[in-house]
Amino acid sequence: MLTTDRTARGAVDRPIYTRAHLDRLIAPRSIAIVGASPRAGSFGLRTLENLAHFRGAVWPVNPKHHKIGEYACYPSLAALPGRPDLVTLVVPREGVEAALREAAAAGAGGVIVYASGYGEMGRDAESAAQQRLAGIARAAHMPMLGPNCMGLVNHELGAGVSFIPEYAKMPRRLGPIAFVSQSGALGYCLAQAAERGLGFRYSFSVGNSSDVDVADLIAAMAEDDGVRAIACLFEGVPSTQRLLEAGALARRAGKPVIVYKLGASEDGAEAARSHTGSLAGSAAAFRALFDRAGFVAVDDYGALVEYVKFFAASGKPLARGVAVVSGSGGAGIVAADMAARHGVPMPQPTEKTVAVLRTVVPEFGAARNPCDPTGQVLSVPESYGKCCRALLDDPQYGVLLCAMSVAAHETGSARASFIAALAREQPKPVSVVWVSEWLQGPGSEAYEADDKVGLFRSLDRCYAAIAAWQRWHEAPPRTEPRLSKNISGSLNFGKKKVLAEREAKAVLTQYGVRCVPERQARNAEEAVTAAAELGYPVVLKADGDIAHKTEAGAVRLDLCDAVALRAACDAMTAAKEGFLVQPMLTGGIELVVGVKRDPQIGPVLLVGLGGVLVEILRDTALALAPVGKAEALRMLKSLKGFKLLQGYRGSAPADLDAVCEAIARISEFAADFAEQVEEIDVNPLLARPDGAIALDALIVLRDP
Repeated sequence: MLTTDRTARGAVDRPIYTRAHLDRLIAPRSIAIVGASPRAGSFGLRTLENLAHFRGAVWPVNPKHHKIGEYACYPSLAALPGRPDLVTLVVPREGVEAALREAAAAGAGGVIVYASGYGEMGRDAESAAQQRLAGIARAAHMPMLGPNCMGLVNHELGAGVSFIPEYAKMPRRLGPIAFVSQSGALGYCLAQAAERGLGFRYSFSVGNSSDVDVADLIAAMAEDDGVRAIACLFEGVPSTQRLLEAGALARRAGKPVIVYKLGASEDGAEAARSHTGSLAGSAAAFRALFDRAGFVAVDDYGALVEYVKFFAASGKPLARGVAVVSGSGGAGIVAADMAARHGVPMPQPTEKTVAVLRTVVPEFGAARNPCDPTGQVLSVPESYGKCCRALLDDPQYGVLLCAMSVAAHETGSARASFIAALAREQPKPVSVVWVSEWLQGPGSEAYEADDKVGLFRSLDRCYAAIAAWQRWHEAPPRTEPRLSKNISGSLNFGKKKVLAEREAKAVLTQYGVRCVPERQARNAEEAVTAAAELGYPVVLKADGDIAHKTEAGAVRLDLCDAVALRAACDAMTAAKEGFLVQPMLTGGIELVVGVKRDPQIGPVLLVGLGGVLVEILRDTALALAPVGKAEALRMLKSLKGFKLLQGYRGSAPADLDAVCEAIARISEFAADFAEQVEEIDVNPLLARPDGAIALDALIVLRDP
């Protein structure tokens, strides 16, 4: 069952925990295991076994035993020889609450609860029990991990405070990476990268996140000097605000956060009333949240370790170009293809660099980028190093990519030593793509274990990571001034479910959004009078709550005289509440600007090409509301149809400043009324050389 059920029910918002708050939990000097047992396979014995290398005191607690293995066993927490930093509860659900109170009385600095059967059940009684546990822990200032979690690993201290099998036998290479996972089993699978040489510092399983959650651990890792990058597995988010705060802390600390969202596919929910509702689903909302938090999202679980290792190994980009050295012309071609796919430049080397390459690359090789020194490097190994150094010295290149495309062989270990030294002797990142299908071939473990070398098993993922790394470092600050006045205290929607076009545009006008002029008409004669005031040609619409007016036959365009207008009124059977008459505006590009409130994340803004093509083209960008003008422009620039706004084949460009202002103002309304508004749909927003004009709008309200 997804975390949407197990963490959100009854979640309490609070200030984020800092590293200082969590110190005794995640870096304990003494650990008590309540429910420790000598029984083979029991969680109590596994936890004891996983503390074999722990540099601190280990205190089993179980009144049935005087000793378990080499450890003295105590009858209760009150009988311990000191105050425990961390208490791990290995007890059945029925005994957790009493044991938690005992831990609080003993002055524990943190607690881990393994037991299941709480919020993940999706039932009120179990969720209430989970809330009681969190309340006890918070009242005692005793941060709690769990329930329904697999614990934590502090690799530096040798502390495997978990029932995962055989942590104590895992290779103990220390590295600058922290794993934070809501899924216990998948989090353990990530940590098992240590078996192939990867070094890490922490691994956390947060389970139901009733107290300590992903946001808290990201914030704590941002303050940890031994961590350079953080990998996260998400299911759900108890607090959007805390997650954004954690993201800001990580970015200020220069710690990239790489995230993979479980349950990213949409589940076929019924069609929403608005276009926006059908386009901005939950997966899209999480992408917008991660973007606002400054996280790097990956769509492939298998990419998570590769990305976090690369980000941890790499400083800031010194140039955007990537240089490739490969012993295979074919691999070089694939590299160039992947660079084009991900928008990563691969410029050709300068004449000075080419001159150096030609001294070692044979005539039948390629003294260019990608550089192919050919199989001759096997007989003259120093030629490979000379090519690498020449390309790294070229100021156009910010990354050296070594495509290990020659069949894996014993010389690989010697090359791995050279590449490790190369990565340390100069400031540009060096990455290796292991092309061979002998995945553990000679040299591979050296690349895995080296915390200064990025290692990928796919050229595609390598270039995707490089592109993400460049974007992360180039991302501008997101703080922008507010444009509109907050009038949320002066508007009361009553018990309405929908604000139809006329009412919706009236509200948006109060936020400074320019809307098309219009007149109400109860009948054809009033419509003709209104058209005379506005001037022909006009648009006729049915007034009232009608979703997707065009499909419902509730819109008539380009009516040029009274005869055509009367005929349209007579034919429009949907106009049960009368008509709206508007001037017919021509020219410009139709956009859709909408908002969908996600139940976990809040209002998500959508911008895209609009009109009747919005759900056909699906050319959209999303962000959390509110946005400023600069972020609105970034959203527009990400659209495939952005060129249309700049003027295309002789058409005049739209007033982009006015378009961005309209988007920002709509988003500010959405943020101000986040608790009252379910959906907003401004479609189309007409982008013209003389400004941006909302031609239609719909606001769907939440149930009072």
